[in-house]
Amino acid sequence: MKTTLTAALIASAFATAAASEPLKIGFIYPAPTADVGWAKQLDLGREAVVAAFGDRVSTTVVENVHEGPDAGRVMNQMASDGAGMIMLGSFGYMNDGLTLAAAKPDLALLHASGFKQTANFGTFTARSYEGFYLAGLAAGEVTEKDTIGIVAAFAIPEVIAEVNAVTLAVHQVNPDATVKVIWLNTWFDPPKEQEAARALISQGADVLFSLHQDTPSVVNVAQAEGVKVVNTGSDMSKYGPDAVLASVTNDWSALFVSQVEAKLNGSFVGADHRDGLKDGTVKVVAWGKALSDELKASILAKEAALIAGEAQIFVGPITDQAGTVRVAEGATLADADIFSMNWLVAGVEGSLPN
Repeated sequence: MKTTLTAALIASAFATAAASEPLKIGFIYPAPTADVGWAKQLDLGREAVVAAFGDRVSTTVVENVHEGPDAGRVMNQMASDGAGMIMLGSFGYMNDGLTLAAAKPDLALLHASGFKQTANFGTFTARSYEGFYLAGLAAGEVTEKDTIGIVAAFAIPEVIAEVNAVTLAVHQVNPDATVKVIWLNTWFDPPKEQEAARALISQGADVLFSLHQDTPSVVNVAQAEGVKVVNTGSDMSKYGPDAVLASVTNDWSALFVSQVEAKLNGSFVGADHRDGLKDGTVKVVAWGKALSDELKASILAKEAALIAGEAQIFVGPITDQAGTVRVAEGATLADADIFSMNWLVAGVEGSLPN
């Protein structure tokens, strides 16, 4: 009996000591953490976690991690160093993350923009297409050349949905407008971003969209060339005070805090989190001076309708570039189809990369 009691006391002591250790959380970003951009917004979410939990957590950040073998090495090293939770900040980290999750079932992972979940591997995606739809309404109204140019990162479903939402909105208010897209196949390449922006301007675009560039490069070009721009991630209006028409931002604070709390209390489950305007994860800010009071009011009314569920974006009839009906008249595209989108709506000039 004495031996059994002693063993129980020892086990209890070890459990208490383990519980008093801070939860180590790793954050991996695909770009440098600058003062604006995707990585910055992720890091603001990390800061919210630190503010919420104090010494109950310990965070480590590795930034500018390329998708592929580099990402795998970084996340495996974090796990070896005792991380109990890892936030994977890029779509291309998915396969390595899933492999790690299978090998370490006690490790919680949260992955940006992915589409696969397991018991300990969750995903998070912003419904940024809602914000870009609103910005597309503005773009279609303010363009003087009836040409909109989109500089887009990777052709993953999240970004394709945003291109399509912009196009639908533009054509809703300006059926004669042309929407052109250039795919970069990178999240972070300032020279390439600037080159694409200038190419679109040379093709007549006087409103640009910067979709998931983690720098203000496109905004800088727009400011210099005297055109308008809508950017992703965070408010970049200080880089283009005359150019920014709107900024579609993401706030991950509430989601990150809730998921860390779940890990701390033992209730973490690998779920798919898809939050948007109504959740406060997507916010459209820095509406530009080019918008009249009347136009801004009408767009904000549309925003309120989206938040209330009184309006939808992908409502038929919608056809793709080949003329195939993708959404029948009166129908609404299912959520699963939005987040697996691999086609462009009619009216987009530019094809998906092979």
